Amino acid sequence: MDAAVTSTDNLPQTGSDAFAAQIEPFRRQLQAHCYRMTGSVQEAEELAQEALLRAWQHRATFEGRGTLRAWLYKIATNVCLNALERRPRRSLPIGRDAAAKIGEAIPPALREPVWLEPFPDEMPAGEDANPEAVRANHESVTLAFMIVLHRLPARQRAVLILSDVLEFSAKEVADLLEVTVSAAKSVLFRARQSLTETHSPTDADAQIDASLLQRYVDVWQRTDIDGLVALLKTDASFSMPPIPVWYQGHEAIRWLIGRTVFAGAPDRRWKLLPTRANGRHAFGLYKFDDADGLFKAYGIQVVTFAGRQVADITTCINPALFASFKLPATA
Repeated sequence: MDAAVTSTDNLPQTGSDAFAAQIEPFRRQLQAHCYRMTGSVQEAEELAQEALLRAWQHRATFEGRGTLRAWLYKIATNVCLNALERRPRRSLPIGRDAAAKIGEAIPPALREPVWLEPFPDEMPAGEDANPEAVRANHESVTLAFMIVLHRLPARQRAVLILSDVLEFSAKEVADLLEVTVSAAKSVLFRARQSLTETHSPTDADAQIDASLLQRYVDVWQRTDIDGLVALLKTDASFSMPPIPVWYQGHEAIRWLIGRTVFAGAPDRRWKLLPTRANGRHAFGLYKFDDADGLFKAYGIQVVTFAGRQVADITTCINPALFASFKLPATA
């Protein structure tokens, strides 16, 4: 799924500058790998940078017995495994508890680093990638898949990603993790067995035309409760981490947004700028600030469509994410 940059997947050239030039094309691929491992776009950027720095510092130890790609992924995987020893597992509200009920008090935000973050869709495709490979790459970072993936212990997660997403052989996975082939296969078997839930790619881009997306933007920017509910599937879900609950169905979502994001008289409260995240349509969501008359970064909203209806809206309330999406702080 995660295609290699084949032109550099050979024995490195001599010289530090030449070696740095050879490993740089892998940066985005390694960021995606670190994101799958950690669930945090910000941590992924830091860990991928650390992996590339270690590779450059230890370039003399690469002896060409395997590919440069495999060597870099070995470094990045170990960097992630070490980091994950000190971090809690991440998820989303929909992956933690049952849907909240109408009338229940909305709990305060849970600010600990326990939430999966959205990942921008500048996914590495490789020089020879075809549309199917790009699609597979996107499906390997959908929020639905990430929720299930992060239920696994870190080592099982690593083996599953290396085998089923990056398509390394059992021998290559064993070499990367410095275990026997039989041990690698055993861990992979347990990971697949634990992964009993599946993620279904429901975002049919061919059916999502510009008019549907504009309609979605319009109902938000008009704070139109009826208009938004009319776009939802009957079993649609809605969440806004770090608020640790989620809502399902027309009436529950109507109840929630009428008391929170769409509360009060309709006005110019929200502005949406389009982007892509986790293989899905997404938006930078900006909230109007009365004090200075500006729309300010509020959160990254990932929208999953099923046909011409909305199946899920997940808004990660974190203005710090906007930089990773190359979105402005104000709009």
